[in-house]
Amino acid sequence: MSLRQYEYALAVAEEGSVTAAAERLHVAQPSVSQQIRGLERELGVRLFARTPTGLVPTTVGRAFLREAEVSVTASRRARATARAGAEDLVGELVVAVQMGFGTRQLPRALGELRRRYPRLEVTVFEEPSAAELDRLCRRGALDFALMAACDRTPSDAHRLGDEELVVVLGEGHPHLGSERVELAELRGEPWVRFDRDSTLDAVLLEVVRDHGLTPATAARVSQAATAVRWAAEGLGVTLLPASAVPPGHEHVVRPVSPALHRPVIAVLRQDAGPAEKALLGLLRKEKWSGSAPETMSVSRHS
Repeated sequence: MSLRQYEYALAVAEEGSVTAAAERLHVAQPSVSQQIRGLERELGVRLFARTPTGLVPTTVGRAFLREAEVSVTASRRARATARAGAEDLVGELVVAVQMGFGTRQLPRALGELRRRYPRLEVTVFEEPSAAELDRLCRRGALDFALMAACDRTPSDAHRLGDEELVVVLGEGHPHLGSERVELAELRGEPWVRFDRDSTLDAVLLEVVRDHGLTPATAARVSQAATAVRWAAEGLGVTLLPASAVPPGHEHVVRPVSPALHRPVIAVLRQDAGPAEKALLGLLRKEKWSGSAPETMSVSRHS
């Protein structure tokens, strides 16, 4: 097996077809097909199944691709480290963020990073599940992650500050006349919630239950911005970090009483390189809603 085969298999999984994968990789379609067939023969398993919507990984294929992604990421990182100079970073930086956190701060920091190092390729994705984000960190698939809680040592976990949690109300909601909304006053309100395995839904559920509320679910969504828009239309109220509120909806947002915050922690891979350290420095300059020590070890249950 080779890294090229891993890269071809990952491209097919992402694109859903050999043709699209070949176009993305700038290689001939027969070359991709041949490499995938050779890989399946060597492994003795089928990695992909053909469906009406395209090629999808089989169960064993998904397991294989998770490990392949770790290997490909490690290879790219090694090449980037070898080529990186103090003044000209090149290669790929893989960043993951726990959904809803650092929504305003991270894009600004990444924009400045790219202006400084235009040859640096940055890949960013949101991960709703804290457990999956932590697993990816441990597997070495990520260079940099932003999350609300983790088990890390002071050398690779850095507390940047805190995100204040706010409630989003519908247009014309009577509580919009208040500077802060007492959580107890939301009893009986329907709620716009998040996917069941997401950190945001776990936070919402913990908060409302701690204040004696039973959330009646009006809808579930997978994106923070969608929750804000639906809540603003009166479908129900929702609770999320302040930075996740998209521009134009600030007028339907209120802080809550008692005030609620969640930490924002940057986790760097072991043996972090200059790109990761540069991004950490830029994020430390961003304004967060609370102050905290710069570096810490954070318990998952803190």
